[in-house]
Amino acid sequence: MLSNLATRDVETLLHPYTNLSAHRGTGPLVLERGDGVHVYDTEGRPYIEGMAGLWCTALGYSNAELAEAARAQMGRLPFGHLFSGRSHDPAIELAETLKELMPIPTSKIFFCSSGSEANDTQVKLAWYYNNALGRPNKKKIIGRLKGYHGVTVASASMTGLTANHADWDLPLPGFLHVATPHHYRGAEPGESEEAYSARLAADLEETILREGPETVAAFIAEPVMGAGGAIVPPRGYFEAIQAVLARYEVRLIADEVICGFGRLGTWFGGQALGMRADSLSFAKAVTSGYVPLGGLSVDPALYDVLVAQSEKLGTFGHGTTYSGHPVASAVALKTIEIYRRDRIVEGAASKAPQFQARLAALADHAIVGEARGIGLIGGLEIVADKASKRQYDPKAGVAARCVAFAQGEGLIVRPLAGDRVAVCPPLIIAPDEIDALFDRLTRALDRTRDWIRAQGLEAMPA
Repeated sequence: MLSNLATRDVETLLHPYTNLSAHRGTGPLVLERGDGVHVYDTEGRPYIEGMAGLWCTALGYSNAELAEAARAQMGRLPFGHLFSGRSHDPAIELAETLKELMPIPTSKIFFCSSGSEANDTQVKLAWYYNNALGRPNKKKIIGRLKGYHGVTVASASMTGLTANHADWDLPLPGFLHVATPHHYRGAEPGESEEAYSARLAADLEETILREGPETVAAFIAEPVMGAGGAIVPPRGYFEAIQAVLARYEVRLIADEVICGFGRLGTWFGGQALGMRADSLSFAKAVTSGYVPLGGLSVDPALYDVLVAQSEKLGTFGHGTTYSGHPVASAVALKTIEIYRRDRIVEGAASKAPQFQARLAALADHAIVGEARGIGLIGGLEIVADKASKRQYDPKAGVAARCVAFAQGEGLIVRPLAGDRVAVCPPLIIAPDEIDALFDRLTRALDRTRDWIRAQGLEAMPA
């Protein structure tokens, strides 16, 4: 029987990425508070938040400095916009700070409220840029199967996940997808990671030539795929891809919404993986998820075009009410101050070997085919047969069952398509908490194995 809160939830909220029919019977996990890497439900039960919320609460929960930054800014200037040349101190200082951190040439920072909005803006700017340069046909955007870039109409079109397209009339025309860079699933027998990367680059080049280079504006990629399965690209991937893009004047957009601000042990994920983008999108950990804020970098060449077009048209016709919101900007400034002062990024790098060793050890589990990550992010794939990599019938919901068992063990992780389970804890997680996380995940896998046997799934064809 659902509790009063759960019943109210079912009767009032439309939940994202939820089986709405099943939810009416099971109800929600209602969380009441958080502290450090733990969250607590309404019964007081603690859970290790193994997904940092949604890949975002890098500094964990109930950070008093972030709360005070928001309170103080609300007392000074609770709202201010950037339209028509208006501004305020927090947005200015945050833009200055982010320009210093950017790993690529950056002239300006554009603010919005989410990663979806940031990537949607990337599409508009790519179109606008080519119109201004007299290249009205150079508009197509290439993403990757299993890539995730948001849920607005344009960003969902760049996304390469079936659930974001089915019955949504997406993707829009002009949005293309190439192969997922997943060596475990996509490589030929005996094919090295470097050879696989070269083949993926050749396939990308073939796509660009087939479509016509004069029609392709940009290629977008996450350094590590998040919602698509927490997939780390093969060695040499971005170097090979970038050589192709440069030949055909195709802009590279780095979606750093998940990987930015320390997740891979570097300020931005691309720095750990040889990625040299023209522009990057950010959100999530820029405020440790405490308030909504997103944005993107604007490179000098693009900015020069924007200035010229603004003079020609009379305005730069893009922006949202909450672009550079002063409270969000103040919290982001304090977040980055803490990252620097407490060496959070360096700390993530120092804890990565322990995290990755515990993750890799799960590959020996009877139902795990792959367990791989980088920094403080990783994914594992549950398989029916390790030798052939055969998967269970998706209708069996094996990864979802594993995540439910993990919740029963006091751990929150996330099921993803292809029976994958993602792990992405707050960057402040301590070594003993890393061990506790993987101990609980191991018990959840054991329980999943036993459930599979009890259900007779091992004997069923995928």
